[in-house]
Amino acid sequence: MTEISPNLVRELREKSGAGMMDCKKALVENNGNLEEAVDWLRKKGLAAAAKKAGRVAAEGLVGVAACGNAAAAVEINAETDFISRNEQFQKMVLQAAEAAASKDYTIESLAQAPFKGEAATVGEEMTRLIAVIGENMNLRRVQRLSVQNGIVATYVHNAAVPGLGRIGVLVALESTGDATKLQELGKKIAMHVAAASPQSLDIASLDPDALERERAVLVDQARASGRPEEVIQKMVEGRVRKFYEEVVLLEQVFVMDGKTKIADVVEQFAKEIGTPITLAGFVRYNLGEGIEKEETDFAAEVQAQAGIAG
Repeated sequence: MTEISPNLVRELREKSGAGMMDCKKALVENNGNLEEAVDWLRKKGLAAAAKKAGRVAAEGLVGVAACGNAAAAVEINAETDFISRNEQFQKMVLQAAEAAASKDYTIESLAQAPFKGEAATVGEEMTRLIAVIGENMNLRRVQRLSVQNGIVATYVHNAAVPGLGRIGVLVALESTGDATKLQELGKKIAMHVAAASPQSLDIASLDPDALERERAVLVDQARASGRPEEVIQKMVEGRVRKFYEEVVLLEQVFVMDGKTKIADVVEQFAKEIGTPITLAGFVRYNLGEGIEKEETDFAAEVQAQAGIAG
């Protein structure tokens, strides 16, 4: 039998929201496979939706910057939330974002990019700040969007200073329409993306593995109703459509009016300005998403609840 470690139980509990003993049972039933255990819990009605995230622990800042018909987002992490108020750290993140907006960079090449106004690279400036501030830092990710015609709008939710915060969004609109009006639309959609956290731009670009997992869970949930197979298939298709509305940007309902799909928002705006508009892409960075804080006392908690002496 696969050994189930306390850390694995903790990870499943944070992913699923289920109770500790249910998580342990799910892992035992699925030979320690985390993703299968999440699905098992959901089928039993013991877990929240798969989109529920674990606790975020990484600190630092997300920076966004625009340059012509392009824009970029970067995330630089550090150890404490105090770092986000440090002016030197803010300057480094913002200048890294500005550099990333000017051309396509990987994480590695951005670290080698010149740091504006200094005879140093972005990576060297980070190394200097590590020594000055006394916190470890990490250039975690970078992404750039560009359009041939149109704009890439930027938005930072609850910005610490302009261009810097915990959630940064880019929205690319391809169009020959008026740039000022396109920025207006792009900003609204970017605010929606910040709030609704879509997984993909359209149905075609949705991760097929995520869709297959969701469909498998929905089939099992529908079969639990005991209804005929043809009814079950209709139930599943209806729930899949609902899933699309939750995770696909163009299928989501616009948070600002609560009734219009994003695809229709874009179409209506295009009619207003008399020029076609294509929502070409988006980026959403949420600071520290997917990085969990170490829980050093969790093993003791597991032992206590299981009645095991330390």
